[in-house]
Amino acid sequence: MSGGGRVQGLSRSCILLIVIAGMERFAFKGVASNLVTYLTDVVQMSNSSAAKTVNSWCGFTSMLPLLVAPLADSFWDRYSTILTSSFVYVLGLGAVASTATIWTWSPPSNKSSPAFLFWSLCLISLGQGAYNPSLQAFGADQLDHDEELPSSKDDKNSNKKSLFFQWWYFGVCSGSLLGLILMSYIQDTFGWVLGFAIPMFAMITSVAIFTCGNRIYAYKPDKSIDSKPFQNILQVIKVTASKLVNGRIRINLPDDKSDVGELELQEKPLCDQKFGSNGGFDGNLRNKTHLLENAKIVLRLLPIWAMLLMFAVIFQQPATFFTKQGMTMKRNIGRNFKIPPATLQSAITLSIILMMPLYDKVLIPITQIVTRNQKGITVMQRMGVGMFLSIIAMIIAAVVETKRLEINRKTSSLESETVELSIFWLLPQYVLLGISDIFTVVGMQEFFYNEVPVRMRTMGFALYTSVFGLGSFLSALMISVIEAFTSSGGRQSWFSDDMREDGLDKYYWLLALASTLSLLFYAIFCKFYTTRSELENGNCK
Repeated sequence: MSGGGRVQGLSRSCILLIVIAGMERFAFKGVASNLVTYLTDVVQMSNSSAAKTVNSWCGFTSMLPLLVAPLADSFWDRYSTILTSSFVYVLGLGAVASTATIWTWSPPSNKSSPAFLFWSLCLISLGQGAYNPSLQAFGADQLDHDEELPSSKDDKNSNKKSLFFQWWYFGVCSGSLLGLILMSYIQDTFGWVLGFAIPMFAMITSVAIFTCGNRIYAYKPDKSIDSKPFQNILQVIKVTASKLVNGRIRINLPDDKSDVGELELQEKPLCDQKFGSNGGFDGNLRNKTHLLENAKIVLRLLPIWAMLLMFAVIFQQPATFFTKQGMTMKRNIGRNFKIPPATLQSAITLSIILMMPLYDKVLIPITQIVTRNQKGITVMQRMGVGMFLSIIAMIIAAVVETKRLEINRKTSSLESETVELSIFWLLPQYVLLGISDIFTVVGMQEFFYNEVPVRMRTMGFALYTSVFGLGSFLSALMISVIEAFTSSGGRQSWFSDDMREDGLDKYYWLLALASTLSLLFYAIFCKFYTTRSELENGNCK
């Protein structure tokens, strides 16, 4: 490993990449956090349309890594992927900033202008789709103990991996916090041109810093059995499916672990096996069997992956309905200053930054004593705790919204939607979501990184982001279905543009109920799930 400096057990290259990741989050949150306000105030969209647009865009942005990451794993090295995708990213940020510049002088038209904004946002999505998973995988490659194993028997190495993911999330949350507070204030006070230009220049600066660190990075050589895993997995699945249709082959998932053990051991560098060294038939056959098993491993993750979707739906609320909710509440501090509603999202990241050290220094030692486990709680238990806390956050959000509507009806004013209820009543739900992130989001990163095949680590991070991608689309779909159902027969929609007549409290209760069901099924699936490290340990005996 290059570089001799160490902070908290991490190398200089790890720390530099964490800083770069924080700068990227600053740029992204500087655009995304207040986008719903830009769409309603500048583009003149309705509340529901703006919320669906933001959810759909966030979903598209988070789903793209699932498509781009396999290509990056198969055809490009991570360093080249980061540089190329960052160029597209900057181009998208510049295009969004240009819309604000143009619309300052000429109001947007009904068709062409929103379309240009949409394609500008798509450029950001495309750039981020390759940039984020590649940067995080490149950061994980810098770990001293990394021997191309997805998991290690050594507890110290495992703890170091957990430490990396925690500080990575700490870095991106710090960048997000600065983006939320600073950019929301600038956009509301000085306008959208400066508010969108600053994130663009921040991203350009991060790319310059990234290239300056060339000498201290560890460039991991490809030790996998094949240089194009994704392409070959698809080919093996195609061949196997063809044989199944023709009745020439029968595949049973093993009840015991012997077959899996053989395949898993083929992947371990410590076995030092040379597949197909003479290019013979035997090597090719084992390669195909190995790759098919990798595909099975990814499929094993789907039940856990699916049960995390409702957490991702809840994750969408702060940037959409929580923000619109805050716009109708008392936001004054003193006589002249008003809190921009979007800045309240900073409570999420601020709670993460403040609570993350307590997680390591207080919670983990306590759980180590109780569970007698070196890590305190397992990764899957960690994700479950976060899901539970997100449910409590939605219950609190529903109660506060009910109170806001009650006050609104008692003091019904036709001139203003603002109620005599402080915006700080929303803080508990934001803080709880932040604490839930410490458990679930960090746990998801480590879980998917550990559980995917070695050569597909970028794909592992893409699986993690795709949870939030599909969660965004699911959130938009739920809004559309609920809006159609609740507005039928001339009734008032739950997402009415008149915040005095909406039904957001009912929507929050629905999310809490759906998330509770997801948590129950998640607990059942976890009970029967066998991790890759458990399979490997069992097969090595």
